[in-house]
Amino acid sequence: MNTKSKRWFFVTLLLSLLLTSPLWVISSYVFEPTNENWQHLAETLLSEYILNSLILMFGVAIGTLLLGVSTAWIISQYRFHGSQFFHWALLLPLAMPAYIIAYTYTGLLEFEGPVQSYLRDIFGIQVMRNWFPEVRSLGGAILMFSLVLYPYIYLLARASFSGKSQAILEVSKTLGTSPIKHFFNIALPMARPAIIAGLSLALMETLADFGTVQHFGIPTFTTGIYRTWTGFGDTTTTAQLSLLLLAFVITLIIIELWSRKQAKYFEQTQKSTLKNTPFLTGKKAIIAILICGLPVIFGFLIPALQLLYWSIITAETGLNTQFLELSWNSFSLAIITASITVIIALLLAYAKRIQKNKIINSVVKLTTLGYAIPGTVVAIAVIILFTSLDNSLDSFMSQSFNLPTGLLLSGSLFVLVFAYTFRYLSVSLQSVESGLSKIKNSMEESALTLGMSHQKILFKIHLPLLQTSLITAFLLVFVEVLKELPSTLILRPFNFNTLSVRAYEMASDERLADAGLPALLIVITGLIPVILLSKIIGKKHG
Repeated sequence: MNTKSKRWFFVTLLLSLLLTSPLWVISSYVFEPTNENWQHLAETLLSEYILNSLILMFGVAIGTLLLGVSTAWIISQYRFHGSQFFHWALLLPLAMPAYIIAYTYTGLLEFEGPVQSYLRDIFGIQVMRNWFPEVRSLGGAILMFSLVLYPYIYLLARASFSGKSQAILEVSKTLGTSPIKHFFNIALPMARPAIIAGLSLALMETLADFGTVQHFGIPTFTTGIYRTWTGFGDTTTTAQLSLLLLAFVITLIIIELWSRKQAKYFEQTQKSTLKNTPFLTGKKAIIAILICGLPVIFGFLIPALQLLYWSIITAETGLNTQFLELSWNSFSLAIITASITVIIALLLAYAKRIQKNKIINSVVKLTTLGYAIPGTVVAIAVIILFTSLDNSLDSFMSQSFNLPTGLLLSGSLFVLVFAYTFRYLSVSLQSVESGLSKIKNSMEESALTLGMSHQKILFKIHLPLLQTSLITAFLLVFVEVLKELPSTLILRPFNFNTLSVRAYEMASDERLADAGLPALLIVITGLIPVILLSKIIGKKHG
């Protein structure tokens, strides 16, 4: 290894270890002895956290599988009037964060809401009290998650059902196999790895959620971690509760990685040929439209219209300098974080490309774990790390120079940006690595023989070719930061609010209409990755 290679190696290693430092800090608490707060939790609330989390996961698994697999099968195997629209429209609920859809349906379906008010006029108050289901419940939360998370399964299942699956269907038809038997006996087993991978991602999002379960009053790991931190101020118990949640997440990560490896084994090599798919008419077409249309209507259209209505009726008082300040805070944070993550992702991806070192590959992979870790856990890990650094620095400066520094880092925006960077680096890194993989190594080798350094190759050759990948990475991280709630809620400096926190505070105060404007802006911005996905899918099937 020459001097330049060593420099790249150590810079990459140092950067990766620095970025993953919150993970090491919180992992160290596994060796800490439990205290009386932990004993109190274990005797009273811990079983409830575990049970509710498991019920949520089980319910969301059923809901997302039903919605995601059924729509993926119909879109990949049949054509009907509107099928091209549903091809991309089924992705729209991805733009709707779970906590925002929870706010909209609470406003619509609660006792004072328009739905119950209208039905009370028809059936009477007593009938509605006895028969109308409570939206703020475990069942309500399962429905909310299912409506916004099914696209993870839809995307991967549809890719698996397309291509060879269509050719195999045609072969099985000639052998007398009915479409139903083909689906259950051939297509579903072949698509199982992809479906499990999508399901794992949906369940990770369910475990990571804070806003929905908090608003619905459901005690889960994330609400427990937040309450333990804000109520007890007990670092050890909070960290250990976070580790328990992390154990659930790691299990899902392992399942997801295994499923992706299996999915590669069954990877399709043919594009789906829509021309050869049957065209549905009559009752079959109506059923297909209903199955594909209902998730779009209830998962995006109704919540979006409710947010628009709230925004219109509160615009006179809501559109003020405070709202502009909230928007500026949110967008500036998102721009700063997205810029930093793109730069770091570019450095790590390029270092990995030129070194082909097993150690570097491993540490760079570790930096991608942040996206799978719930925002609440990331926030606790980051605040523990930087509070410890602040205390050490304050002690040193006070003793050496009689100059106390106080909470220099942990009370600043730096900590928030660091947490965002750790959490969303994976999103940026995947996009950059995808772009780099399309650049032939021969271009690099030719430039090296002409005496160009790796730095010059990166800036003069790779950067111009990576423009699309870098812009995509920037936009994806930008949107993720804008809608992030738990990390922002825990780590934000005093008197610093964002759109997501504002929506959460208004909903917590039962001022749901006032949550409309900030929530609507988050959803509109959230459409960016959906549009990007639609364009990518359009190119693949074009």
